[in-house]
Amino acid sequence: MRSTVEPAEGNKVKVAVEIDEAELEPAVDAAWRQIAKEVRIPGFRPGKAPRKLLERQFGGEYARSEALKSALPEFYSQAIIEHDVDVIAAPDLDITSGEDEGPVSFEAIVEVRPEVQVAGYDGLRVEVPRAEATDEEVDEQIDRLRSQYGELTEVDRAAAEGDYVTIDISGTQDGEEVDGLTADDYLYLVGSGMIAKEFDEHLTGASAGDELEFDADHPDPDEDTVHFRVKVKNVKERVLPELTDEWVADATEFETVEELRADTRERLSANRAEQVRVAVRNNLATELAKLVDEEPPEAMVSGEMQARLENMARQLGASGIRIEDWLQITGRDPESFAAELREAAEEAAKVDLALRAVAAAEGIEATDEDLEEEVAEMIGGTDLSIEDAIGQLRDAGQLSALRSEIAKRKTLEWLVEKSEFVDEDGEPVPDELLQPPAEHDHDHDHPDEHDDDE
Repeated sequence: MRSTVEPAEGNKVKVAVEIDEAELEPAVDAAWRQIAKEVRIPGFRPGKAPRKLLERQFGGEYARSEALKSALPEFYSQAIIEHDVDVIAAPDLDITSGEDEGPVSFEAIVEVRPEVQVAGYDGLRVEVPRAEATDEEVDEQIDRLRSQYGELTEVDRAAAEGDYVTIDISGTQDGEEVDGLTADDYLYLVGSGMIAKEFDEHLTGASAGDELEFDADHPDPDEDTVHFRVKVKNVKERVLPELTDEWVADATEFETVEELRADTRERLSANRAEQVRVAVRNNLATELAKLVDEEPPEAMVSGEMQARLENMARQLGASGIRIEDWLQITGRDPESFAAELREAAEEAAKVDLALRAVAAAEGIEATDEDLEEEVAEMIGGTDLSIEDAIGQLRDAGQLSALRSEIAKRKTLEWLVEKSEFVDEDGEPVPDELLQPPAEHDHDHDHPDEHDDDE
């Protein structure tokens, strides 16, 4: 096989490949074996008819056509690996000669990852969340604990969000009561949206004795609108226990309010610190994407969208949830979800291009030692040697992509060192919070993690 690569119009290259007839012969022979399995020749069991007999009966055109269909993508892949072409989409293959006999020549026009220029990446100012928990957050956390011991007390006032109301509900469609939407003495949390958003709208400000009547969407989106009649029987508020040393000693492992607050602040701050470490890289990548003026190729964006969708489907599937169910549970419509997915994918593609641009500009690359460490982590405790694993990656055309991923991660860490990080108050972020997160691995949460090679 002989191959060349040259630029083509737009962000594409032309890969030209020549194949000797002898190189195509294994694929032709395989095609005849498959034909032998599919046809019936008198005197021969399926798959046992000799090739010469099949050639006389059917001619060689069909087998050669099938051989070209199966072999050309493989020869194309070999050429891509040989010339280290960074493709981002499937190719358009066109046989230029040899379709019927003799040596075969074909061309592939394929889109490649563009190279972009980014300016101003050295010295970015990046805002991340505050690392220390505020007094309000500590109070909120302690109030959650107190609410577990709270008691519902009836009050003589209008209901507000967070109150409970005891109600009689009658839901009807065409005058007929709807199963599951009719109940007496139902305790409802105002603002919870548990039945329909219209409940919260009408119950907020309602008092004991009020009778409400309104239409609302059925909880099942496939059902028609439901007409509700609701009678408010009472309003209750959750009264929290007084925050005293005595209550803390009874309800927690601490003896005083001061000890409880100190522990709560420490735990919240530890969690926030970990969130800051994640935000350092995610927010830096977002700022980096803003430096890319060019729109990323659609092939990169659609590939990233597909990768994210498949990843999400796997995660939800592990819990037995379909994406359709998740959209319904979260109240999101498919159109807005698709728009958010595309926006994130576009940013991810820009981050990918920007990191590669910075790596090229600063001479940051994956060394052989980096590669060996990465592969050692990938193969874990298997019997496969690092050398054999690298060889397999090279044969599969994945070695270059792996080197690029390593270089991008190194570039991101280089940018962390070169950038200024402040919290929402403009205060500098301590150096220890610029270190990778505790559970940091190579698949961090920011959407530049997927490679678009196909």
